[in-house]
Amino acid sequence: MTTDQSPAEPTPVERRLREALGPTQEPSTSPDLFDRVLGSIAHDRARRRQVRYGVLVVAAVASVLTAIVLAFPRKNGHVLMEWWILELFMTAALIGLALWLGPFIKRFGRAYAADVFHDNPQTGKSYIVLTDTVYYLIFTAYILFTANFEPRESWGLNVLPDQVAFESARLGGILLIIGVLHGLNIVLMPVLGRLFSLNRRLPRS
Repeated sequence: MTTDQSPAEPTPVERRLREALGPTQEPSTSPDLFDRVLGSIAHDRARRRQVRYGVLVVAAVASVLTAIVLAFPRKNGHVLMEWWILELFMTAALIGLALWLGPFIKRFGRAYAADVFHDNPQTGKSYIVLTDTVYYLIFTAYILFTANFEPRESWGLNVLPDQVAFESARLGGILLIIGVLHGLNIVLMPVLGRLFSLNRRLPRS
């Protein structure tokens, strides 16, 4: 007489190994040391991917710039490039910076906003959406205000040092504006979160 033996229940260690070797999932907050280690490993892998992606982007941009410089003719050691090419390139660089920097700030700002507006999660989500809107409006307005459709008085038909200085100031200006506004946002957000939390707790007549 044969008896069917049901498979033994997996031990806790086996279950953890299956979770570790199985498909990746979003790590959940857990006080367990093993889960924290798994989350740390996944975070480290994601960070390495971001670093590799950043290195590839920088290398690609450097390669494109080198190819552009080598492609243009030279006269007395200076690159002969028409003024509108540098203007168009810098405008495209500002647009690319806006499209990259916005999601980058938002990715790290979500956790900060969730912690600040923990009593009002919906308010925190609305705050993130509003700040994103303001961010892109500032970038769009800055690009339109600083765009040039004809050479300035101190420029020539080809790229001169004055134009290079102006384009560098364009890039530095938007970074300064976004940096200052982002710093103010970091400082003021806890104050707003506290005010919203107190307002929510006050009894309504």
